[in-house]
Amino acid sequence: MKDVIIACDFSSASECYRFLDLFQGQARKPFLKIGMELFYAEGPQMVRELKRRGHRLFLDLKLHDIPNTVRRTMRVLSELDIDLCNVHAAGTVEMMRAAVEGLTRPDGSRALLVAVTQLTSTSEERMQRDLLVSASIGETIAHYARNAREAGLDGVVCSPLEASLVKAACGKDFLTVTPGIRFADSSTDDQVRITTPALAREKGSDLIVVGRPITAAPDPCAAWIRCCTEFCPENL
Repeated sequence: MKDVIIACDFSSASECYRFLDLFQGQARKPFLKIGMELFYAEGPQMVRELKRRGHRLFLDLKLHDIPNTVRRTMRVLSELDIDLCNVHAAGTVEMMRAAVEGLTRPDGSRALLVAVTQLTSTSEERMQRDLLVSASIGETIAHYARNAREAGLDGVVCSPLEASLVKAACGKDFLTVTPGIRFADSSTDDQVRITTPALAREKGSDLIVVGRPITAAPDPCAAWIRCCTEFCPENL
């Protein structure tokens, strides 16, 4: 499973639809990520409309709460036809197990579920200083990934720089969803642990999440095609 997920970090449905109009005529619909900003602005109807239009969807809400709250929330989200969603691995194995339980429908089907290890805006120094995590960032991410696997999740969200580390800890079939992607000639913006689409593929990323290098590009469709060409040319 190799694909590029476009992070639709827009503040309204109309803004998102104007952006997606730029992709009309493409042979396939891009895989989209809906985050907190757009979901909180527009609600579940936004998800339903994008699914009606034929897009695969990653609902990026990063749940992190007591197990019962996460279980009940995932039960609600399971009624949406999403393809991928996530929680924070820091919520503990018990919370992640509750997420799997809540997301699983009565017929046994569910969306893919992954756990955020450390945000790509977090450096090792910030992690140790602000979060009081004394282990190295690599050790922390490998430990969180093993916890996610133990809880029955399908993979983790991590920096592309740690994708190979996660594969070594949890196996090649354990999904790595990697934001922090920039073209070689792009600004790093507020990301710290980043790499290019081609290097992300080399390091073992399964799905890359790309926001501003596509959404803020002069020609977003061309930028998406460039990203797919570098990361998953077999999909073109």
